[in-house]
Amino acid sequence: MVLTFDFHTHTFFSDGELSPIELIRRAHVAGYRAIGITDHVSLANMEHMIREISLDCALAEKHWGIKALPWVELTHTPAAAIGECAKLAKSLGARIVVVHGETPVEPVEQGTNRAALMSSYVDILAHPGFITTEEAQIAVVNDIYLEITARGGHSLTNGHVAKVGLAVGAKLIVNSDAHSPDNIMGAGFAAKVAQGAGIPLEALESVLLNHPLELLKRLETHS
Repeated sequence: MVLTFDFHTHTFFSDGELSPIELIRRAHVAGYRAIGITDHVSLANMEHMIREISLDCALAEKHWGIKALPWVELTHTPAAAIGECAKLAKSLGARIVVVHGETPVEPVEQGTNRAALMSSYVDILAHPGFITTEEAQIAVVNDIYLEITARGGHSLTNGHVAKVGLAVGAKLIVNSDAHSPDNIMGAGFAAKVAQGAGIPLEALESVLLNHPLELLKRLETHS
């Protein structure tokens, strides 16, 4: 199965290496059908980031046909403020909001996972670390996707996330969390990430194809 979707990537507008247009170009050449640019944001840079990245996304979509999407990743936001920040991001034009979850390799505030999953303005919980069964059940109820990540460090708990998510019927999605050109996932690599996390073969189509398409459909429904 060939990877054609990636909904968690970064440019030099936060801690990535490439400009938005170069990231999109490289993704297009790699065979991506759609890419979400999700640079790290907080209240300090949210409006500027969404406005600027939207320009390159529109340019790339017009000339190359790839669906390029100016989204955001709320990162190290106080847990109690995640709901209001996600709502603001949506109002400023971020059609999808990703929240930087409780990865085991960063000092993310405890309670971030739960706060994100309780918000009707959040769409993806990235690298949620040692997510609990209760939290995964909230993701099911609120139709929020749980990320299986290709990013080193964050990926340490992929197996746990997959096991807990699959047990309760949560929607899983594979993303690169790309920060540099060599992080762009080539054909088949997403399947390896998913299988490495313990996702069975019979679930790969849902995780790698159906769930990304459902997320894109959500954009059409809410446009």
